[in-house]
Amino acid sequence: MNQRQPTVTLRFAQAIRQAAGRLGIDLPLAQQDDAERVPLASQDALWEAFCSAADEPLIGLRLGLELQAGHLDLAGLLLMSCETYGESLDALLEYYPIVGEGGDFSLQTGVDEVCLSYHAHYQVRMAERVETVIAALLNLSHWNSGGGFQASRVELCHGPLDDASRYQEMLGCPVIFNSTNNSICFPHGMLSLPLIQANAAMRDQLLKLADTQLSQLGDHSLSRQVAALICSQPRWGKEKVADSLGMSGRHLIRLLADERMSFKQIRDRELLQLAQKALQQEARISDVAEQLGFSDESAFAKAFRRWTGMSPGQYRDQCA
Repeated sequence: MNQRQPTVTLRFAQAIRQAAGRLGIDLPLAQQDDAERVPLASQDALWEAFCSAADEPLIGLRLGLELQAGHLDLAGLLLMSCETYGESLDALLEYYPIVGEGGDFSLQTGVDEVCLSYHAHYQVRMAERVETVIAALLNLSHWNSGGGFQASRVELCHGPLDDASRYQEMLGCPVIFNSTNNSICFPHGMLSLPLIQANAAMRDQLLKLADTQLSQLGDHSLSRQVAALICSQPRWGKEKVADSLGMSGRHLIRLLADERMSFKQIRDRELLQLAQKALQQEARISDVAEQLGFSDESAFAKAFRRWTGMSPGQYRDQCA
């Protein structure tokens, strides 16, 4: 299987260089810096040089808080043009590869709150890069909603890189370290927040352009290929997915581990999103269970509760 190497938009790479320039840090140009997209692998050296030269342990947070929608390329403009915060999150989940292909996003919806999680695949300066993504999303969420968005907390998989109190001071919400996920958690009601730059006509045009860009990128990473297969064939298990990709189940697991992902993690994420969409459309719980390949409604309900903390019925009632 010949896989194209993951990339990041040039505009995001330029944002790092601009921040370095403001700090008086001179970063050498890479050979690919004149291209529209930069190989993600070339960013490792850039991040290492940037973080090593910066006299600030929380340089990732600082960079994230300075990022603007334009640094996120077409996807940033699309998020701004959506009508509600919830709609912008749906767009983020679909089009984030346009910004960069160094990680995946997922959304977990509970009874009272929602958590947007970021699953990073970096090998170099992971903590700083994760903090950049989390801080950027917080900052843009606050700006896009005219200050209406307020996070309940931020969760980070790693420990604090500096005095823990600085995190809350910079991010404006409690921060929990050494957590299971890198997440921004917020009250469920925030999904209906109107966005100040909402423009339905522009959004529709940007969606067409975003679909084109996304198709040009292709589903190069194995994790995205697996996710796409599960989304289209939710009843398939590991061996069936592996066979369709021309490999054994054991080899599939090894390759996913190289991307710091697991088959179960990807399958749970995709099945949850499919289940939530079906329940929002008021599908019968038994039908959803069958469509997703569960042995019965009880098995589906147990999995759904594990994913969200509520039963499928409670979730459907909440969405009504």
